[in-house]
Amino acid sequence: MSDSPGWASPGSSPSDPPPASGGNASGGDAAGRPSDQPPAGQQPTNWSAQQPPPAPQGWGAPPPPPPGQPGWGGWGRPPAAKPGVIPLRPLGIGEILDGAVSTARAHWRTVLGVSLGVAVVVQLVSTVATGLWLRGNSGFEAIQTKVEPTTEELRDALSGTMSALGVEMLATLVGTVIATAMLTMVVSRAVLGRPVSLGEAWRDSRPQLLRLLGLTLLVGLIVTAAIVVCVLPGLLLSLAGSVLAGIGLFFLGGLGGVVIAVWLWVRYCLSAPALMLERQGVTAAMRRSAKLVRGSWWRVFGIQILTFVLVMMVGMIVQLPASLLAPVLGGGGLDSFVSGEPLEMSWTYLAVIGIGAVLASTITLPLSAGVTALLYMDQRIRREALDLELARAAGVSGHEGHPGGAAPGN
Repeated sequence: MSDSPGWASPGSSPSDPPPASGGNASGGDAAGRPSDQPPAGQQPTNWSAQQPPPAPQGWGAPPPPPPGQPGWGGWGRPPAAKPGVIPLRPLGIGEILDGAVSTARAHWRTVLGVSLGVAVVVQLVSTVATGLWLRGNSGFEAIQTKVEPTTEELRDALSGTMSALGVEMLATLVGTVIATAMLTMVVSRAVLGRPVSLGEAWRDSRPQLLRLLGLTLLVGLIVTAAIVVCVLPGLLLSLAGSVLAGIGLFFLGGLGGVVIAVWLWVRYCLSAPALMLERQGVTAAMRRSAKLVRGSWWRVFGIQILTFVLVMMVGMIVQLPASLLAPVLGGGGLDSFVSGEPLEMSWTYLAVIGIGAVLASTITLPLSAGVTALLYMDQRIRREALDLELARAAGVSGHEGHPGGAAPGN
């Protein structure tokens, strides 16, 4: 690792345990010791001469601290160094969430500039596209007002909806890639306790933007393909004439496809920070994520799902006032919103809804990107002792002499 906000490629895949020459298949030596432990009486490499006392055996009182050293605080270890927004040790879910929020608070100018700027541009494009294709669309209005719209009206509604949705998805994809790239660089600086400006975040993330876009598209394609492949037999069976059996197979395949898609999504969810912070390629970042998630799938899944639920809840709460005000300010009145009558899609209505979406995205983008970046760092701390490299890069006392470059164990 270097002192720059990004981290160099780990090289020889530190997630895999190094082979032990002359050891047994479990990674131990002939005496049964783990291969990463030194022989008895020999001090490990890169350890200081004065080491903490050994852990107490049994239920006795903890040993006193070494002479001239501060107390150990009961049974626990000394507090981990915290040069930035997280302590440099394995993190809990609360510390990961707190680190994401603390990053937004400590670097609020940069975070606000990134998230608000991206949200405004994306929502402006989406609002204009929706207004151009759906305002005054006879087919879209017919679906809202008629019980049985004609085929031509359905075709017009579908064409307008797909056009607006396509533009919105494209704008959201590009905006999310830019925001994720820049916010990941901000988090990497925040962990080291270093300031970062909007220009520095852009300069550090710009070389990887195209790769991150390709990575996002590839992962999305893989996840979608898993669902399509699983439901395809049911569709083909229905088209062949066995409608009932086809429907049953379709739902079973859909259920299996969702399970596979979620598994793949979690497997590759750390690809983006691996690509940005290790300056890797698309496929290398995906392999890196798979190695970091291996053996911790359920933990990573739980944290990501919890983050997704929090982001959805915060977004709904922030957008709720705009959803209530939009019909009133748009000319339809609150009665039309309560009664469920079709709403007039005026520019005022779209603008108010857009403002609510901008505020929601401004708040949720830093949370989502921050949790993913910190989860990636946490997995590397647990597997590769990245905390030592981070402490050295942050200039923490006692770690200045630790060699840079690859993670310990490489």
